[in-house]
Amino acid sequence: MLSQQQWREAAEMLPFLADPAAEISRAFVAHAVSVHLPTGATVFEEGDLCDNFAILARGQVRVFKIGETGREITLYRFARGESCILTASCILSDRHFPAIATVEEPATAMVVPYQVFQEWMDIFAPWRAYVFQLLARRLATVMAVVDEVAFRRMDTRLAEFLLRQAPSGGPLQLTHQQIAAELGTSREVVSRILADFAAAGLVRLGRGSISVEDRAGLEHRAAV
Repeated sequence: MLSQQQWREAAEMLPFLADPAAEISRAFVAHAVSVHLPTGATVFEEGDLCDNFAILARGQVRVFKIGETGREITLYRFARGESCILTASCILSDRHFPAIATVEEPATAMVVPYQVFQEWMDIFAPWRAYVFQLLARRLATVMAVVDEVAFRRMDTRLAEFLLRQAPSGGPLQLTHQQIAAELGTSREVVSRILADFAAAGLVRLGRGSISVEDRAGLEHRAAV
């Protein structure tokens, strides 16, 4: 059960909870609990049962897949006011979680049991609308990942990634393996392309860090 302060925080994130007298608001206060998760905590492993549905109040969670070769690819992240579409999909279809979800920033979540989630889908139109909107937004994100991996050159994607991660031009504290996991490729491929970028004067490589030296040149590579 949520405290009044926790309910107010939930209502700030979810407008359909704004009326404390509404049936959905009373149900949310009665059934949801607040859970704290530290950085590095595993929310779900691949194959887990989805027995809870969580909405983040703070922090960030990364959802990713690991292939048979050990390579990772990030599917999406979710943060305040958001939740995991794979969790929702698994609860609705009675399937096991098909990826891995881990906490990247200390998180607080409002959690409801899967049985309650299913009941609310049947009886509360605002809850259904929230879940379907969530599914639609995240599906677009995952489709963009598929398009990136399948149809765009890796050097173009890496240049774009570096520009997006370093908008102010400061050094990025990222290893080649971390970048590979984000882009769904191997560390060797990332290292080779970064070496090419460094030889062209686009970036400067350090131990666990990358600095953008020629932003215009990197933008040209990202547009190719």
